[in-house]
Amino acid sequence: MLVNKAYKFRLYPTKKQTELIHKTIGCSRFVFNFFLGKQKEKDAYWYLVKEMVQYGQLPTNNWKGGYRRVDK
Repeated sequence: MLVNKAYKFRLYPTKKQTELIHKTIGCSRFVFNFFLGKQKEKDAYWYLVKEMVQYGQLPTNNWKGGYRRVDK
């Protein structure tokens, strides 16, 4: 029989610690949203390239390369 246990606890930070926690969460949110936006821009760009190849506006999509195996 599997028994799951959990602990609940509460923190009581000082005002300075609370301010630091809020700054840290704010910075994390900014970085996440920034790179999420970059990913969405990249996805939209490759969607357009794929669509242009499909309609014959670009001959082939040679820009997106995969990993090449190099034998030593």
